[in-house]
Amino acid sequence: MMLLKRHRRFAARSCPENAEYRTIFKPRMVKKKEYGLKEADDEVWEKVQDLLRARICQNSLPENMDGTFQSQREHLTDLIRRCATIGESNSALVIGPSGAGKTMLMSSILSELAKDSKISGNILQVHLNGLLQTDDRLAVQEITRQLRLENTVKDRVFGSMAEKLSFLLEALKKDEGKSQSILFVLEEFDLFAHHKNQTLLYNLFDISQSEQTPVTVIGLTCRLDVVELLEKRVKSGFSHRQIHLFHSLSFEQACKVCEDALTLPLNYLSKKFCTEWNSHVKEFLQERIVETSLRHLYDLDKSIRSVYSILLIPICRLGPSHPRLDSADVLDALKMSSCDSKSAMLQGLTILQLCLIIAMKHLAELYEGSNINFEMVYNEYQKFVQKKSNSIQCFGKPVCLKAFEQLIVLELVRPVEGSGFTGAKLTPKEYRSLKLLVTPLQVVETLNSFSCPSELKM
Repeated sequence: MMLLKRHRRFAARSCPENAEYRTIFKPRMVKKKEYGLKEADDEVWEKVQDLLRARICQNSLPENMDGTFQSQREHLTDLIRRCATIGESNSALVIGPSGAGKTMLMSSILSELAKDSKISGNILQVHLNGLLQTDDRLAVQEITRQLRLENTVKDRVFGSMAEKLSFLLEALKKDEGKSQSILFVLEEFDLFAHHKNQTLLYNLFDISQSEQTPVTVIGLTCRLDVVELLEKRVKSGFSHRQIHLFHSLSFEQACKVCEDALTLPLNYLSKKFCTEWNSHVKEFLQERIVETSLRHLYDLDKSIRSVYSILLIPICRLGPSHPRLDSADVLDALKMSSCDSKSAMLQGLTILQLCLIIAMKHLAELYEGSNINFEMVYNEYQKFVQKKSNSIQCFGKPVCLKAFEQLIVLELVRPVEGSGFTGAKLTPKEYRSLKLLVTPLQVVETLNSFSCPSELKM
């Protein structure tokens, strides 16, 4: 019997016409395991967090916002396209308030143009930031690095910045002598105007006016008066093309942005998991606490960045033991985003400094906002410590004075003008007039909201 089976297999292999003897092996289909929110493990939640955090932290325009800055988008796209295709040089300023979407719009345009091989292969990009490149030397170094010309420059010495920029652009010419198009994007453009003699801006605008190298310079800034900061020679080289952006995000769009940011594609993980998650997201955003928090944040700041900031903490707390977004996490995020800097600073003070602040609060309430001095504060501090003699240590005047001076440095206490801090006749430290910059309500809320000794709570 065994010999007969072997003979049939051999016959099927050697003779294709013996189909009846051929053994057909079907590949075994591995069925994808289905799981829901409750069954998901740590690995699944890590993938969810990675995707959602990438959406929130990336600097790209949300899908449902593509038509928001349509005219501005078309204008900028046309400038960059003309520079890449026909070698036309240009310059422009994108002006708008912080969080209006200047950088986001620029990134979205560049991502779209990168899909066109005729443009992406014919233009180089250089991105500078006024907060990072604080002088022209650092800016030229960054230009050299982004153009990958470090080996070309090496230890070569240049007489001026114009000479070095000309050398860099000459080095980028192709074999047939054709110049390479370059796009310069200058974020925080107004800070470049504070560089000495504005040499970098002058040379960039000068190159954009010449016919040798096609260059487009686009500056992003929050200042409406940025052109007035430019010197006359720099201003003459600028095209005076200004593109304005404004906060145009409606509350309904803000809610839709949140929903799109939290929604998972059905093919990303288990279909059951993604379906349950997406339905949970809709229910979560319809909760009254979440909607009220979003409305409060929207009234303070209408930018997409602020809308995203309230989602980060709820996303980071997701896991097997916390499989759903919680409105309490949204409240925590809202508190952190609208944190009172003075109250936060009070939480970092020593017990002695808190006692001095409490003494000043008592005096401010007693004298109804009148100016006080250290002697008055120290006497009030001693009375306060005597009441709590069993639990709070009493420090001497020199130690208290040193702690009090630190409060002045932290700007929780401010000297009153003309109180003897300056001038020929200096008033002794103990008797100089001072004013508490923290309200009594802030002191009470801070002492009751964090873990300080119970004797200090009010």
